[in-house]
Amino acid sequence: MTRDRSAELICVGTELLLGEILNSNAQFLATELAQLGIPHYYQTVVGDNVQRLQQVVAIAAQRSSLLIFTGGLGPTPDDLTTAALSDFFGVPLVERSDVVADLTEKYARRNRPMSPSNLKQALLPEGADLLTNRMGTAPGIIWQPTPELTILTFPGVPREMKTMWQEVAVPYLQEQGWATAPIHSRILRFWGISEAGLAENVAHLLALPNPTVAPYAGNGEVRLRLSTQASSAAEAQACIAPIEQQIRQITGIDCFGADDDTLASVVGQYLLTAQQTLSVAESCTGGGLGHLLTTAAGSSAYFRGGVISYDNAVKIELLGVSPADLETQGAVSDVVAQQMAAGVRSRLKTDWGVSITGIAGPGGGTDQKPVGLVYIGIATPDGRVLSRPFLLNDRQGRDWVRWLSMCTALDWLRRELHTTSLPKSLA
Repeated sequence: MTRDRSAELICVGTELLLGEILNSNAQFLATELAQLGIPHYYQTVVGDNVQRLQQVVAIAAQRSSLLIFTGGLGPTPDDLTTAALSDFFGVPLVERSDVVADLTEKYARRNRPMSPSNLKQALLPEGADLLTNRMGTAPGIIWQPTPELTILTFPGVPREMKTMWQEVAVPYLQEQGWATAPIHSRILRFWGISEAGLAENVAHLLALPNPTVAPYAGNGEVRLRLSTQASSAAEAQACIAPIEQQIRQITGIDCFGADDDTLASVVGQYLLTAQQTLSVAESCTGGGLGHLLTTAAGSSAYFRGGVISYDNAVKIELLGVSPADLETQGAVSDVVAQQMAAGVRSRLKTDWGVSITGIAGPGGGTDQKPVGLVYIGIATPDGRVLSRPFLLNDRQGRDWVRWLSMCTALDWLRRELHTTSLPKSLA
């Protein structure tokens, strides 16, 4: 088997195999490798077992020249990565005095006694360099057990792994000539259009050789990834920008942002620009919309708060919803969504009010009002009160309906804000 000058990820941990922990490390490292322009063809997850780990190493070492490990560097008996690698390559473990000193200092600073088992973390393969971990106690290694093979090891804790990667590993890989042609990407984000519909609209761009344009979907959102290999960010921008402009012209308001933008952060930017405020009234989403809004930094400048009106009595007493309308129309209705939005806007004295009331399931649905039926209301600064019904896909369960309800409310509000922020001739 021919070894490629490529990277391979090996994530160690039985908890990953059991699904107890999401393998976010692999996603992060895959993205980072792509951005550095380092080819990456294989990923493996293996449990805390020396024999199986060494079997994985035997295969990976034949086909890849950069092996990146996460997990198994701690002080407990099931932390086996370092010892398994040392044994596989026939190199003894040696205690590193600098690691012992670092461990001693860190435990003293935390005013905690250091267990003798922690000294296991100071045992590294002879000849390996230290991959320092300033965020935790488990160091990694940078090691070339053979001239053709480089090994990097990281703890499984994502915060520690990411810091070590950015502060130590990336400079090392750049110095060693791995990052020769980085891949630069721009992610365009869409809501309110299907993946198939978006792909059809931009079909003539999907076959471009440079930049490449690829659609993908997740969590109700559709994305287009524009990627190019370039020696600098400026060169990449010059390649990607004209295609991005074409896509935005084709898709219009359906494109809500790019890269790290979210529906909540984009809504926040509109409100900040207009110097307007927002409040929310929620029933079936139980405060989730307010939570999404406050994930955006600086949201206190425009988001005043909300009312979780899960019970009808709260709708009546705090939001001014008519008991008669609740009796005749039901809580899941146009009129109640309108009164909730107007009520929270009035009570919290904001420019905008948004409401959500619906049937998230799994029970509670009828032929007239099935599970997944949600009414969203918007009370506007100029006194209009709007509402719409949305029949959302409930096949993925209650949490999915709630998530789609919140994002759909944000998207509708975003579109209203976009329209009201434009000159009348363009709206």
